[in-house]
Amino acid sequence: MKSKIKIVVVILILAILPVGCLVGPKYKKPEEQSAATFRNGATNVDTLASVVNIKWFDLFNDDVLKGLINKGLSNNYDMRIAMARIERTRAELGYTKADLLPAIGYGATVNSNDKSFTPNTASATLSWELDFWGKIRHENRAVQNELLASEEGRKVILSNLVSDIAVSYFQLRDFDNRLIITQKTLETRQKAYDIINQRFKAGYVSEVDLMQVEQQVAIAEATIPAIKRQITNLENTISILMGQAPGPIERGKSSMELQVSNAIPESIPSILLRNRPDVNQAERLYMASNERIGVAQAMRFPSFNIAALAGFASGSVSTLFDGSSYLQNASAGVAGPIFNFGKNKRRVEIYRQIAEESRLSYQKTCVVAVAEVEQSLQNVKTYKDEWTARNRQVIAARKNLELSNARYYNGYISYLEVLDIERALFEAELSLSELTQNQLSSMVQLYRALGGGWN
Repeated sequence: MKSKIKIVVVILILAILPVGCLVGPKYKKPEEQSAATFRNGATNVDTLASVVNIKWFDLFNDDVLKGLINKGLSNNYDMRIAMARIERTRAELGYTKADLLPAIGYGATVNSNDKSFTPNTASATLSWELDFWGKIRHENRAVQNELLASEEGRKVILSNLVSDIAVSYFQLRDFDNRLIITQKTLETRQKAYDIINQRFKAGYVSEVDLMQVEQQVAIAEATIPAIKRQITNLENTISILMGQAPGPIERGKSSMELQVSNAIPESIPSILLRNRPDVNQAERLYMASNERIGVAQAMRFPSFNIAALAGFASGSVSTLFDGSSYLQNASAGVAGPIFNFGKNKRRVEIYRQIAEESRLSYQKTCVVAVAEVEQSLQNVKTYKDEWTARNRQVIAARKNLELSNARYYNGYISYLEVLDIERALFEAELSLSELTQNQLSSMVQLYRALGGGWN
């Protein structure tokens, strides 16, 4: 009886001891490669609350665009794959947590031959590997961090998806506008061709003027099919982002009516990088790889196991459940490596290097994040300035074309000068349309670069 009590005491001590034993390095946050503020931003406005609290849908003033984004969030295949990956990691976490608890099983054997050497049995078993050195706990923490990294990865996909749909939509409306500009230009050039052709037949102008305007008509005609190809390509891109078969995309406001309704302040403290899901994902992956160093180190030490059995055993089925057939047993065991030609030591080194790769990847992600914010800030500022100047150019070019047409029909200049001015207006209008799209896209890209919207 006393020996049984001693065994129980030893088992209890072994079960309690693992709480205080945990080998492996403690996590230390890597140094972030970022400045206190961004050189392309202002310095006197706090933007942390504004960027965190503004949601993606609050950025846009086009209900059609919001509807496209909503469909994308529901149907996009990358989003659905990310959700499946999260659920898989959550299942893996439950799987590793189960290793912290004892495994309980049962078994039974029945023989028809009473003289068989194998007895009839019915028993319940318990086996438990004690997490003395923290191997299971380290693995558990690693999977927990991978689960959080998967969630951050879903946020990366979400913000990229919204950004991609919005930018593609802005590009689509830009090409719609370019098509209108080109069609109007073709109509104007065709009218000019008809007038010049009549004057040529009447002998008022040379054939050179007629060929020049005919050339410009052909240029406008050739531009229209190229724009239509781009429109179809963007419609297909948006359809894929929405997780549906390629087809026509519903239009909302024109490119000139579109705007990003919430002006994001340009004072950007570097603390905002903590809001970026890709930065958080990289750190979580580093934390997971750091925990697995502890797993590898724990594998160098002996493992402790507890086993117990209770049940019945008898040579005859008829006496299987008699009191004399009852048996029970409890045992504790230890097993560990002695000499393995450095294999266990190399395993630790492998996981140290994996953790080092993850640390460097995290620091690189921080640097890339800073660069993206810097570039986005510069884009927002310069596109705005460029749009203002280009808009003045378009207004001046339209007035210049009006005056040049009057001068030509009054015989003061050749039609070649009119064509040059008309061509300059056409190019300026196309450029202004593209700049409008770039300005809208730059605001969305800045917001994505700051890690906003995924809440």
